[in-house]
Amino acid sequence: MKKKYWLILLIIILIGILILFFYKNSVKNLKIGNNKNSQEIVDYILNISSYEAQITVTVTSNKNSNKYILKQTYQAPNICTQEVIEPSNIAGVKLENDGTNLKIENSNLNLKTILENYSYLGDNCLDLHSFIEDYKQDSNSKFEEKDSEVLMKTNSNIENIYIQEKILHIDKKTFNPTQMEIKDNKQKTTIYILYNEVKVNSTK
Repeated sequence: MKKKYWLILLIIILIGILILFFYKNSVKNLKIGNNKNSQEIVDYILNISSYEAQITVTVTSNKNSNKYILKQTYQAPNICTQEVIEPSNIAGVKLENDGTNLKIENSNLNLKTILENYSYLGDNCLDLHSFIEDYKQDSNSKFEEKDSEVLMKTNSNIENIYIQEKILHIDKKTFNPTQMEIKDNKQKTTIYILYNEVKVNSTK
């Protein structure tokens, strides 16, 4: 009788240990407020309704490398603004693109001066909305998980050998973009965007 009692007790203890083990593992794998899988994160980005961001843009050519700090905003369906914070010689230049027209604000600089200083400023290839449109239109778009990030990859619809592929890095915890790489036809990064601050609103 004693043996049977101890056997039952041992079985109960083992069951308790197993339950505790699986419970701890399930809690460990469950991230409170962050249980989205990669596809859900991608859908979240693709359904952005508005965002504000301060970004650092590094443009690299065969001759040199230039760095710019910009403030970007987007409001669905297609209102994009971009304002230069640095360098100081073109600071304050603000561009607003509504999908059809490009409006430039800054009485101190003319269009020629702006484009000479920053040839990509009037091009919407730098904004997140442009990436999203490329991703939706490109049948070869894809995403993958890498460590704590989700990487969204797409080809650009701009006919420019220096802007061929775009890779957007998204933090799996915050669902916010952290950086974007824009590569040329030789897989060299020509434009690197670092998201210093970003606030995103999505319909998902």
